[in-house]
Amino acid sequence: MTQEIDLDALIRARVRGLRIARGWSLDALAARCGLSPSTLSRLETGHRRIAIDQLSPIARALGTSIDQLVEVAGDDDVVIHPRRDTTHGRTTWLLTREDEPHGLVVAKMRITARRHHGRLGVHPGHEWFTVLSGTARLHLGERVVLVEAGESAQFSTMVPHAITTAEGPVEIIIVLDRDGRRAHLDSA
Repeated sequence: MTQEIDLDALIRARVRGLRIARGWSLDALAARCGLSPSTLSRLETGHRRIAIDQLSPIARALGTSIDQLVEVAGDDDVVIHPRRDTTHGRTTWLLTREDEPHGLVVAKMRITARRHHGRLGVHPGHEWFTVLSGTARLHLGERVVLVEAGESAQFSTMVPHAITTAEGPVEIIIVLDRDGRRAHLDSA
C-alpha cells in the first residue's frame, strides 16, 4: 500500500513538473489530453487517484511515455561509478551509463599523448568538449587549434580530427553521440 501511495505521489509530481516546465496552465494540458482542467487539478493535488486509462493521454500530451511517468528510480540509477580505461596516451572515465537511452555519452579524458596515433578520425555528427586543465591541441584537418583551460570547442566530426596535448597532460570533459563513441571509445 505504501508503494502505491508513493507511486501516485511520484506520478502527480512528474505530471505537474512537466506541465509547469512547458509553461502550460491546467487548461492548456486539458486541451491537449482531453481531460477537464478540474480533473487534472484533482489528479495533481492528490484529491483524485490517477486511473490507468488517463495515463496514456496525459503522457502523450506531455511528450513522454507511461513508463517514464511511473518509473521508480533508486540510488543505483543516480550514482555512476566510472571505470578507468587507459590506451594510447589517454585515460578515459565514462561518466554516463553504458546503456544511455539517448545515445549521448559524457566522458572525462586525461590526455598525455602529444601526437595522434594513426589517422585523424572522421564520422557523422558533432563533438563538444571543455578543457578542465592544461591545453588541448585540436587537430581539424590541416588546422591545429589550441584550446586552453576554461575554454570549449565544438566542431563537425566530418572534418578529420583528433585531440592531443599541447604541452603537459590535459583533462577534458567530452560529449559524444553514438558515432563519436564508436570512433573514440569503442575502437581504442
